[in-house]
Amino acid sequence: MTDQNKLQNLKTVLKKYGQGHILAFWDRLDPAMQGRLLAQIAQMDFAQLDRWREEFVLTASPFKLPDKLAPAPFYHNQPSDAGQRAKYDQARQFGDKLISQGKVAAFVVAGGQGTRLGFDGPKGNFPISPIKNKTLFQIFAEGISVACKKYKTNCPWYVMTSPLNHQPTLDIFSASNYYGLNKNDIFIFQQGTLPNFSLDGKILLSDIDTIATSPDGHGGSLRALYNSGALADMQKRGIEFVSYYQVDNPLINIFDPLFIGLHALDKAEMSSKALSKTGPFEKLGNFCLADDKVSVIEYSDLPNDLAEKTNPDGSLAFELGSIAIHIISVSFVERLNSHGFSLPLHRAVKKIPYVSDDGKRVEPKEPNGVKLESFVFDALPLAKKSIILQTIRSEEFGPAKNATGVDSAQSARQMMVDRAASWLESAGVKVPRKADGSPDCVIEISPGFALT
Repeated sequence: MTDQNKLQNLKTVLKKYGQGHILAFWDRLDPAMQGRLLAQIAQMDFAQLDRWREEFVLTASPFKLPDKLAPAPFYHNQPSDAGQRAKYDQARQFGDKLISQGKVAAFVVAGGQGTRLGFDGPKGNFPISPIKNKTLFQIFAEGISVACKKYKTNCPWYVMTSPLNHQPTLDIFSASNYYGLNKNDIFIFQQGTLPNFSLDGKILLSDIDTIATSPDGHGGSLRALYNSGALADMQKRGIEFVSYYQVDNPLINIFDPLFIGLHALDKAEMSSKALSKTGPFEKLGNFCLADDKVSVIEYSDLPNDLAEKTNPDGSLAFELGSIAIHIISVSFVERLNSHGFSLPLHRAVKKIPYVSDDGKRVEPKEPNGVKLESFVFDALPLAKKSIILQTIRSEEFGPAKNATGVDSAQSARQMMVDRAASWLESAGVKVPRKADGSPDCVIEISPGFALT
């Protein structure tokens, strides 16, 4: 078949699915640009994209509550009786053993940029510690390094980037000499992308030879582990469990033997840490038992009467909020990918730069298109067994999503100071405090030092 015939066939396919405009500037492209555009098109399943267009772009279907919905069972952060205390002790010992045997790896989802933080570059390179301005990546690396020393083993680190920041992340790790870790124990790979759509269902172009795309969400991590070779690398190393967390949380306890041990003892496939919410409408996903499967329902989808429902003691019935901290069994990721799974897609209406009909770049002032993404917690109902461990907010969850205000770099730094002060006081050191009880000082303690 001649190149001209191939091009004509491609035009026919694109026209069939209402996407013929993708080749609108073909005659203006040089051979290299044509090749770049064809390579992107070749990666696309237009029949599937057309289904997504109908289901998620042209319509915004309301969320349908499961027929059976109840609060999810969970392990409290402290054991409730002697029997559970014994199980927690057994779990910690088992978790310690699994880590020391090199069966647990760290996995950070780090595809985001620091735009909302007012920072130009990968979010993982944002300086966050209150005194030394250590970056998020450096804090995680120090925790991993100390875990390796404490448990006398290798704790590999898997870092998922996105096309937005992959090369800068590689450069950052190289320039920092991999933060003192063994380069061979760090596996950096990219997540996948999905095309962006206009509100009327047309795939947008970001340039005359480039389809507009965005990362496929943290749910894409489970497919990216498989496609990138990271999963094969884990299997070669004998890794059985990955400790999953997101890059904006400097308070993360990556290697928690209790969490790992409970997950393994209960033969769970994907497990979660959770917080008791500050109120019924805190913007955290809600852990539920949906049709008898552990699931997360977004805060915007849980009806007010359920969000406000209380137990006899006055506590919230749906009290557990999702904080994107998981233990995931390597065998679970393998099982999902061997059956060609796909997680549900979620629709987000955004301002998306695009190329207009005359080939000019447009920076929209109002939302003009739809981005599709998947969420990792949607894999929970696919697990044969899933457990939840309640944790303490002040110890493990201080996301730095914004520059100031709630869930910000400012609040995360204050939480780091507060946690360091409590660590010192638990060791018998007197910490000066203000009238409101907050530390009257700035303290920084490496989480790696605390681990020892």
